[in-house]
Amino acid sequence: MLKVALPKGRIAEDTLEIFTKIFGNEFKFEDRKLTMTQGNFEFLMVRNQDIPTYVTEGAADIGVVGLDVLEEHNADVLRLLDLKLGKCKVCIGIKNEDKLDYSKPEIKIATKMPNITRNYFATKATAVKIIKLYGSIELAPIVGLSDAIVDIVETGTTMKQNGLKVAEAIMDSSAHLIANKNSFIVKREEILSLYHKINDLIN
Repeated sequence: MLKVALPKGRIAEDTLEIFTKIFGNEFKFEDRKLTMTQGNFEFLMVRNQDIPTYVTEGAADIGVVGLDVLEEHNADVLRLLDLKLGKCKVCIGIKNEDKLDYSKPEIKIATKMPNITRNYFATKATAVKIIKLYGSIELAPIVGLSDAIVDIVETGTTMKQNGLKVAEAIMDSSAHLIANKNSFIVKREEILSLYHKINDLIN
């Protein structure tokens, strides 16, 4: 039995569709249920940000999570496969009339990704003050809380609607299949079998 941690929402649906295509049975969670057992798999419906923790701690053998989350958490897991789902970018956003001014002694950045932000600006030898927010991040530069934001951008529509533009792209992200390091030793055959089946389907 493999325990699989999936992020709530579209990525989970797309991943279960992959399982359905591979194994022929429909894989679907019952309404509001957080676990589902089917065949040799037990699926756990988990908040996206918590998936690295579930997999690192061994509560799940494998998981599906965005590369941005892996980078932010610096998760100690095996990265097995880019599933090419949920493609997006981590970008710096600023007001339409502004420029990103690296000459300032410190740039104020509002974000829910402090580690990615710090690491990126460290490569630019630029000091940043991180303002940690959990939602409505686009509001921060508009009301003067920050000079810029670092956030996930899929289409850029939300930024445009709020008078912001992308100043720089930090990284590309998409959903990755990851594994617990110990599980990969103990359940190596099961995990590799699944890996090859998914890889054959998507590539």
